[in-house]
Amino acid sequence: MATGSDRPETEFPRAVGAPATRALAAAGYTRLDQLAGVPAAELAALHGVGPKALRVLGEALAERGLSLR
Repeated sequence: MATGSDRPETEFPRAVGAPATRALAAAGYTRLDQLAGVPAAELAALHGVGPKALRVLGEALAERGLSLR
């Protein structure tokens, strides 16, 4: 699953950061489209997912016409 670092293989932007990427992967999220419609508060409750990660994910989703709830 890892590619020589502590960051799991996902399609999330690198700016999300390794702790948030690991937390999302542990919760079963590995693709950006899986986050569409997920409440931001639910993601924020994951250890490692902070305001910056939520902002970056929100921006990446918006580029695809999607959003968090």
